[in-house]
Amino acid sequence: MALKKFKPTTPSRRHMSIASFEEITKTTPEKSLTVRIVKNSGRNNLGRITVRHRGGGAKKIYRMVDFKRTDKMGIEGKVTAVEYDPNRTAYIMLVQYVDGEKRYHLAPAGIKVGQVIMTNAKTEVQDGNRMLIKNVPVGYSIYNVELHEGKGGQMARSAGSSVKLVSLEGRLAQIQMPSGEIRLVSKKCYATIGTVSNIEHSNIKIGKAGRKRHMGKRPQVRGKAMNPVDHPHGGGEGGSPIGLKHPKTPWGLPALGFKTRKRKYTNNMIVKDRRRK
Repeated sequence: MALKKFKPTTPSRRHMSIASFEEITKTTPEKSLTVRIVKNSGRNNLGRITVRHRGGGAKKIYRMVDFKRTDKMGIEGKVTAVEYDPNRTAYIMLVQYVDGEKRYHLAPAGIKVGQVIMTNAKTEVQDGNRMLIKNVPVGYSIYNVELHEGKGGQMARSAGSSVKLVSLEGRLAQIQMPSGEIRLVSKKCYATIGTVSNIEHSNIKIGKAGRKRHMGKRPQVRGKAMNPVDHPHGGGEGGSPIGLKHPKTPWGLPALGFKTRKRKYTNNMIVKDRRRK
């Protein structure tokens, strides 16, 4: 995948870049695999803003992506198209199985139309195939990894991401996250071989505010630019510092570095923390 850049005809065009979409082979979604999305613009059932900076944006149709694939065990599927999905950073692939059913799956990098993929407890080690973690060779990159048996993939689903299987010794498998964290996962969980498509996504430069509005994002304002009534950082003359020992959220809670992790009962599944050298 490559990025497409523009001539600097305007200040916003100077550094703007977009995906080249050279992997995309089909531009309209499969109608039977789509549902309508009703936007709420960050409002709750009372119409009050509960998540700031959301609203507007282009209309989207949701593509129903199958993250499990386990109900297609041992059935070959042929990749008929690679498509863009506005609801996620990764590309998706349309797969037609030999029994006639069509499904959307996350597309791995380098997938080609016509390629045959398979889901089974143990199958050939090739990009796009899905199998039990205990049958994946150590050292291979995997994506769409299950955390709990039968729940479907939850880890490594965004563009260009993957985790590495580093050990199968003992009762549980060890996988290394992109952050460096090493984590334990059941060997009976499923994972797909390869790396998620759209690898260059993190290098895209948005370029202008209007493009962010198309994505459904509204403007953000710094707390220190507000009045004291609006934010704990507000007030003062000119570019005054925030005047606090620790940065705060608009509601007075600690921000920027304050630990919010609550599920400490899962700490025993972390072998190596991402902050540890």
